[in-house]
Amino acid sequence: MGQQTTFHAPHGGADFLGFRTRAGTTEIVYDDGVARRMVWRVSSTPNEARLSEALRAAVGSLRVVPSLYDELKKRAIAIERITG
Repeated sequence: MGQQTTFHAPHGGADFLGFRTRAGTTEIVYDDGVARRMVWRVSSTPNEARLSEALRAAVGSLRVVPSLYDELKKRAIAIERITG
């Protein structure tokens, strides 16, 4: 049922995390609001609820990208970097 797909940092930063589906593949997008934009392709078809939980936990951290890697690893969600 309707999972949240975009998240903004609660600590006042401009950090953004979200996921989208393009051409049948799921992608994760990170933007720091200033200079960095990164996109990863999810290697397998993820459970959207688990992916949403991982992104929510990561964006709440002060170091979003390292936290994102940790949260995805905990949930055995494999990714491949596309840009950034």
